[in-house]
Amino acid sequence: MTTNNTAGQDSTAHDGRTQGTTERDAAAGERAPVALVGLGPMGVALGEALLRRGHPLTVWNRTPGRAGALVARGARPARTVAEAVAAAPVTVVCLKDYATTHEVLGAADGALRGRTLVNLASGTPAEAREAVDRAAAHGAEYLDGAIMVPPPLVGQPGAVFLYSGAQEPFDRHRAVLESMGDPRHLGADPGLAVLYNTALLEMMYTTMNGFLHAAALVGSAGVTAARFSELALGWFMPVILDASFAQQAPALDLGHYPGDEGTLEMNLNALEHIARTSEEQGVHTAQPRLLVEIAEAAVARGHGADNYLAVFEVLRRAAPTA
Repeated sequence: MTTNNTAGQDSTAHDGRTQGTTERDAAAGERAPVALVGLGPMGVALGEALLRRGHPLTVWNRTPGRAGALVARGARPARTVAEAVAAAPVTVVCLKDYATTHEVLGAADGALRGRTLVNLASGTPAEAREAVDRAAAHGAEYLDGAIMVPPPLVGQPGAVFLYSGAQEPFDRHRAVLESMGDPRHLGADPGLAVLYNTALLEMMYTTMNGFLHAAALVGSAGVTAARFSELALGWFMPVILDASFAQQAPALDLGHYPGDEGTLEMNLNALEHIARTSEEQGVHTAQPRLLVEIAEAAVARGHGADNYLAVFEVLRRAAPTA
C-alpha cells in the first residue's frame, strides 16, 4: 500500500457524520453504513444482501459499469476507492486475490486509518497474515474472511461466512457481517479463515472426484450416472458416510485407531481391487492408485493393524523428498 494523504483528509461518512457518530446511531437502531469494493458476481450478491438489510451502501469497482444494478437499488457509487473507504466505518473487499486487494487499496491508504477492512479474497494463510500487518501499518483493523456459499445463497439462512482475526472488530461489526450471512469467528490467527476454506474446498473436490470416478467406473458397463446416483447419493452417502463419521474425529486428535472392526490392511486390499478394476474397465487409474499409495505408506509405518483412519498419520506430514 502506498501513502495517500489526500484520501485520508476526509474521515466522515458520506452523509457528513463522523465514524463514531455513525456507530452510535447504528447501536441505537440504524443500520451502519458499509463500503463495498469489488463488484463481481459475489460482490453484487453481497451488496444486494446489505441493501436488503437497510445498510447505507457505498460501492466502488475498477469497472464502474458494474455498479449499475446496486446503484439502481439505492447504493451510492464512489468515484475513487479512497472515497468509498472514507464513507463508512467498515469496508468489505471482495476481489479475486490478496495481490489485487493490495493493489486496489494502495490508492486508499490515508482513508484506512481508524476503519475496519473485511477482506473476502481467496489465497493462503501466509497471505492473510501479511494482509493484517499491512492494514495495521496504516491504522486499520482487519478481519480475514471466506464465503462458503455461492452468490445466490448470500444473505440467506445457513449462508456460512468464516472469519478470523481480532475478536473486538468482529463483535463490533457483527450486524454488518450477519447481514451477509451466518458469521463464524474461528480465532485470532488471521490465517484460520482461509485455511478452513481451503480444507473444506479440498474435501468438496475430493468428494466430487470420488463420485465422478465411481460414476465413470459403473458407466464403463453402460450404467447411467443418473441411475447410479440413486444408490450412491440417495443411500450410500447419507447412510454410510453420515454424521456418525464425525464421532470418529476425536480419534484423529488422539492418534488412536483401533482396528477391531476392520484393519488398514483389509482396506488396502479393497483399494487394490478398485485400482485393478479401474484398469480392467479402461477408466482413469491415477486416483485409486494414489489411494493405494497412501494406504501402503501407512502400513509401512506400522499401522497395518489399525483402522483406515490411520492414513491420517501419512496425510498430516509432508511427503519425504528424494
